[in-house]
This record gives sequence, C-alpha cells and structure tokens, in this order.
Amino acid sequence: MSVKTIKGNLLFWKIAGVFFILLIILGFIFTLIASGLSRSYYTMAHQQLYGNVASHLASFTRPIKNGQPDTAVTHDIIHSIMVANPSVEVYLLDTTGKITDYVVPDKSVRQLQVNIAVVKQWLAVKNGERPLGDNPKQPGEQSIFSAAPVYENGKLAGYVYAVLSSETQRKILSALNSDLSYQLGKYIFFCALLIALVVGVITFFLITDSICQIAVVVRRFKEGDYTARIEGYAKGNLGTLTSTFNEMADVIVDNFDKISATDKFRQELIANVSHDLRTPLSIMQGYVETLMIKKDNLTEKDKSKYLAIVLESSKKLSLLVEQLFQYAKLEANQVEPEKEQFLLNELVSDILVAYQLKAKEKNITLNLDTTGTLLPVFADIALTERVLQNLIDNAFKFTPNGGTINIRLVQTDTGIEVRVTDTGIGIAPEEQAYIFERYKQLDKDELPKKGMGIGLAIVKKILELHQSTIQVTSTPGKGAAFWFVLPVLSKGNI
Repeated sequence: MSVKTIKGNLLFWKIAGVFFILLIILGFIFTLIASGLSRSYYTMAHQQLYGNVASHLASFTRPIKNGQPDTAVTHDIIHSIMVANPSVEVYLLDTTGKITDYVVPDKSVRQLQVNIAVVKQWLAVKNGERPLGDNPKQPGEQSIFSAAPVYENGKLAGYVYAVLSSETQRKILSALNSDLSYQLGKYIFFCALLIALVVGVITFFLITDSICQIAVVVRRFKEGDYTARIEGYAKGNLGTLTSTFNEMADVIVDNFDKISATDKFRQELIANVSHDLRTPLSIMQGYVETLMIKKDNLTEKDKSKYLAIVLESSKKLSLLVEQLFQYAKLEANQVEPEKEQFLLNELVSDILVAYQLKAKEKNITLNLDTTGTLLPVFADIALTERVLQNLIDNAFKFTPNGGTINIRLVQTDTGIEVRVTDTGIGIAPEEQAYIFERYKQLDKDELPKKGMGIGLAIVKKILELHQSTIQVTSTPGKGAAFWFVLPVLSKGNI
C-alpha cells in the first residue's frame, strides 16, 4: 500500500471516528432522556389511574371506629383491592402521620412514621403534578402515593395512605427499564455506526476529491508545466492552500526567469570578456614577439612605437579588469557611498581638463555649460567622478571626429541636473531600454564592438546608491543625451 493511500485511509478513519463518537454520545444522552421520560410517564399515569384508591377506601368503609383501626372491616376490602392491584400498599395514619395499621404483601415495614406535611401538601393539590411521599418499606426513598382524610363524627380521625408503587413493581419496572435502555442503546449504536460511516465516506470523498484535484496541478507543476495554477478554491483552508501554492509557484517561476537571465548574462559576459581580453592580449603578445624576434633589426624609433602600443593595450586591459571588479562589488552591495558636500561644477571642470588631450586628438569639442550659481551637492565624490567619466567615455566612443560633447549643469527643485550630450550616431528607440543592462552592448554595423557595454551599467548602479536614476533620449544619427539629478545639501540628507 502506498504512503498516499495510507494517509488517505487515516484521514477517512479520523473523520468517521469523530462522527461515530459524536453520535454515540448523542445516543447515550437520548437513552438517558428516554429513560427519564419513561419513568416520568409511568409515575404520572400511575398517579392518574390509582390516585383515588385512598379516597375510595375512606368513603366506602369506616376504617377507624372510636379512634382505633377497624381491622376486621378494612382488611377484607383492602385485600380485595390488592388482588386487583398487587402493587398497592395501604397504611392507616393518625393525625400526626404515625402508622396505626397497614396491609402489605410481606409485612416488612421498616418505618412507622410518614411525613404528614407532604400528605397535606398532596391533598391541597387539585390538578397538576403532585409530590412524592415516604415509603415505609424503603426509608429515604420517595414513591407515588394516594391519600385521603378519615372523619369520625365530623372530626378528623386520621388518614388513609396508599403507596402506589410497591417494591415488587419497582423491581419489574427496573428490569423493564434496563431492557428498554439496552434495546435503545443497541439500535442507536447501529444507527450511529451506519450514519457515521455514510457521513465519513461522503466527507472523505468531498475532501479528498478537492485534494486530488490540487495534487494533479502540483504534479503538473513538478513535471515542468510552470503555468499550472490551482483554481476554484477561494475560501477556507483550501483557499489558503490554493493562494499559498499559487504565490509560491509565481515566486519559483520568477526565480527561474531570473536564473535564466543571469545565466544568459553570464554567457554574454564570458563571450564579451573573452573578446575584449583577447584583443589587447593579442596585440601585446604580437608586438612583444616582434620585439624579441627582430630586436637586432629594429630601429629605436620602431621599438619605442611597439612599446607604446603594448603600453596602450595594457592600459585598456587594466581598465577592463578594473571595470569588472567595480561592477562585481556594486552588484554584491559591497560599495557604501561616503557622501559629503562639494561643488559639482568644480569636479566636472577638473574631469574635462583630463580629457582635453583626447578631445584634441579626435578633434572633438568639449563644453561645460552652467547656469547661475549652483548649490553644493551631497554625494560620494569618487563614485560621482566615475559616473561622469563613464558617460564621457561612452560619448567619446560613439562620437565621430569633429563632433561635440557638452556637459550641462542646471539647478532644479530636487537638486543639480547633469546632462551629457553628444553628436554621435545615436541610439535606436527599441534599444534605449536595454543599454543600462549589465554586459549589454549595442550592435553597430558601422562601428566595431568597443568594450563590453559595462560602463553604463556601472553608472546605473552608482546612481541607485544615491537614490537617483539615469535617463536617456536619442535620435539615430543625431546623437544622444544622458541625464541624472544629484541631491543638494539639506537637513534631510546630512
């Protein structure tokens, strides 16, 4: 038997067991109630049928003469009554409740006094439920009775006290009541067992049917159908299970997408890094081999030229490795900006001075445009410098000779806006959403690949650390403009 089958059967027996126990308890309570009602019914019926026995004896006989019981007369009549109804036990009481004479089957009277107050209470009740009285044969046990006053010469001489439930009758009724309880218990037990079985089967079917449907969806998801979702259960425990599974499935699918994207990026990184590392390394290796092979035949001018090429390639290689290292730290959240107050226009001016020689070589015009007095910004100087350098390098990369690169600083309500504009080849609209992705490089038919495209990804990461974003607008053939805003110094960011 499989584990699933065992668990399913266990659930069935739990449900069936709960209903079975519940119905057994209800059956037991029902039996007690039925037994009590049966006793109550017997008492009231006996009271109604034989409640006038004492009255008849008092009316048709003279059980007391000269203040003493008339045994000869009353015993014959009482014996006649007992022949018709053996359960009757008749006693004669004086006015205080003391038993003066009695006629009972076995003469085993153990109590010679009856509570006269109860007798008077019984006589005072005309209609309705009457109290129980003393049983002289069973002291301390209450019994149904009948009572009537006896008068002699118009004066109360005593009472006729008839116990309507004898000891023999109680034994017979007790046996009958036990049999009734047994019969009720037996039928209720089997009815409860049958009902519990039916209810358990139906409940188990309803629950397991829903669980089986959910299990089918879970199995589909396990086997690779990541679009599988549980539907149709919005409330209750199954609703919680449904929403939890669906949310979990969404998270898993989202993680799969992220892992796939990461894997794709890693492949692109390996390909791009391999390409970009191979180019400077090949150049360096080629010229170093040339210097070693032809060292005796090369002039000093050629040697210096070759060494300069090797040096330039090593610088490119160092820059590439440094960018990779920088981006790795940014992605691992290992860079914490050390923000301070400084003038952004002064930093931009210093950076442009370092690019003047490169701009002169490519005949590119570098401009700094500032409007009015600018407030100090609150940012990390080194990281801000890296952002500006990457944006300017990117502009140089795609701006042809004779073009223009312009850096514009403008005071806004939220901070200082920095806009870097070039007159390069521009970016197609469909590519603008992807240029800030890591390792993304645009394919240009008119230009060879230059770098990994990691510079703009570094810019985006650094600006995110400053709670800012990089924006771009471009028209193909007419250049591109990148801009962002750095916050100014205020009480909120100190």
